[in-house]
Amino acid sequence: MTLDKNELILVSVDDHVVEPPDMFEGRVPAKFVDRAPRVVHLEDETDAWVFEGEKLSNIGLNAVAGRPPEQFSVEPLSFEDMRMGCWDVHERIRDMNAGGIVGSMCFPTFVQFCGQLFTRTSDHALAEAVIRAYNDWHVDEWCAAYPDRFIPCGILPLFDVELAAREVRRLAAKGCRAATFSENPAALNMPSIHSGHWDPLFEACSD
Repeated sequence: MTLDKNELILVSVDDHVVEPPDMFEGRVPAKFVDRAPRVVHLEDETDAWVFEGEKLSNIGLNAVAGRPPEQFSVEPLSFEDMRMGCWDVHERIRDMNAGGIVGSMCFPTFVQFCGQLFTRTSDHALAEAVIRAYNDWHVDEWCAAYPDRFIPCGILPLFDVELAAREVRRLAAKGCRAATFSENPAALNMPSIHSGHWDPLFEACSD
């Protein structure tokens, strides 16, 4: 059956992607490979991301598409237990076709909404490396697999406003026109949006 995109009428700008286990492979500088985020399989048969000693499980509520409420909760789960469309881009497209969704913007999951996991990392060189790796995977692999179906959305090194502005420009050169940013950075122990601190970032976005 041939897909007629004119039958797909929805554009979702509040989707999420459950990042696949191999997303950092080949994208992190050699000196950081051993410290890059990785997935571990736990004794309880669930999977979790581990980064700088912090363990983050994928919870059931992150992967509930197509399941009745009685079949999911906030308990951790494995990739095997998820609907494949949560983390496999080809299965995501099949799910989008079934749901009438022509376009999708996917926010992060384990790195948190605006990349807080990396922003609070004390080693800023490592944080910048994994943020760039995340964006390269998101733009060059996830979105590029079906460029007419996804709206790329990057994350930024918010611990350094000049680096964040530079990453905005790097993303723009890739064709990415969106980045996720906290609605209230002061609540994340960062400067307020009213302080003037973020002006170089906002200028980069405006440019």
